Amino acid sequence: MKQKILILLFCLNCINISCKKFLDIGVPKDSLVQATVFDSNEIATSALTGIYSSMANNSYASGNSSSITALCGRSADELINFNSAYSQFYENNLTSSNSAITALYGTPYNMIYAANAVIEGLSKSVNVTPSVKGQLEGEALFIRAFNYFYLVNLFGRVPLNLSTDYKVNQNAIRSPIEIIYQQIINDLIASEKLLGDAYITTERIRPNKSVVQSLLSRVYLYLNDWENAEKYASLVISKTNSYNLATLDAVFLKNSSETIWQLMPPANNYNTFEGGMFILTSTPQNVSLNKDFVENAFETNDKRKNSWIKTFTDNTGIYYYPFKYKVKQSTTVTEYSMVVRLAELYLIRSEARAHLNKLSAAISDLDEIRNRAGLPLIKDISPNISQADLILKIQSERRIELFAEWGHRWFDLKRTKTADVVLSTIKPAWESTSVLYPIPDEEINRNRNITQNEGY
Repeated sequence: MKQKILILLFCLNCINISCKKFLDIGVPKDSLVQATVFDSNEIATSALTGIYSSMANNSYASGNSSSITALCGRSADELINFNSAYSQFYENNLTSSNSAITALYGTPYNMIYAANAVIEGLSKSVNVTPSVKGQLEGEALFIRAFNYFYLVNLFGRVPLNLSTDYKVNQNAIRSPIEIIYQQIINDLIASEKLLGDAYITTERIRPNKSVVQSLLSRVYLYLNDWENAEKYASLVISKTNSYNLATLDAVFLKNSSETIWQLMPPANNYNTFEGGMFILTSTPQNVSLNKDFVENAFETNDKRKNSWIKTFTDNTGIYYYPFKYKVKQSTTVTEYSMVVRLAELYLIRSEARAHLNKLSAAISDLDEIRNRAGLPLIKDISPNISQADLILKIQSERRIELFAEWGHRWFDLKRTKTADVVLSTIKPAWESTSVLYPIPDEEINRNRNITQNEGY
């Protein structure tokens, strides 16, 4: 039994090394996980929490140079690239043989496979107590939904794998986007019913009901379902005993009042990959902030510009870099990697309310963000702002508030259908089809039912 749980955790922690092995999923499902893995609460919990460790330590979710934050920031107009390994993202001339694309596609499926294994193992277990079983199942459903949210937004139609059965998965077809979104919603609604309002530990590192509701709100925003986007954002915002906007310098501290969900550092004496990558102490080797964004996107006296952006100067030039995370490296851990925070919920609700023509309420939400940034309130300077102008103002605030976080800018350009207008003028290789990344060659070669995205 111990050997089996060690096999599962070892596989989760070796994702980058053996991505192909997981993409193939060519072994009997019980070679990784069996019901006997979950013979106790402790073993079942270890299997589940091992997924979070893998997310924090591997590519897309880690905040490192190959993460969604860094890769999508390069694809959009946020980051300048200095690493030749990722130049295709920056230049928007991706090929389907790109190794970073293979990892970006394969790693979420590794997490989905692990979540499916937990769900199946729990269903067969008789020794895991009902309360723990419900908690773990709720988290596993959330993990599956979370990873599919990014897969569908990065690649469009993708296979929908809901079990560990390799005989089914190895020949899966690309499901329609609407079917994938419906499964995401189904998983999140089921998860919401299983998880409580309280975090299961003293830290905000394992999803609770609010984390699920936050992702539901974002999903509905992306689907232009304004009523539900407003509804689920409101459920979280209303929990003022748990969540409040933090001061700008405290937002990204571990377990800050603004935190809804964070990932722990991959090692006990390490802070975040984001801080390690973004903070410059020498000429950039990975990324820096786009100069045009820094100099032209912010309003005068926006406190975020001073608090969240710094410069590094040497004989090669002046470079701007994100300073949301204040620690590059330290054995004293003060910061965790932020995944979901309250400010996003205010912006989601503001946008949803604006589309519903609830303009006063939308302005009120937007002003919560502007007030913290030290900016004039819309209710004072533009009380009669039009619906169209308010929506544009909200989109501008999203660009500033959420820069260099989890690809928000890239996804916003896509969902608002402004990618062509914005990126065609600064990316010579830009094509309308660039809004989706290519399906990796490895996946197409493995499964003849998989087709390539248009333009690749």
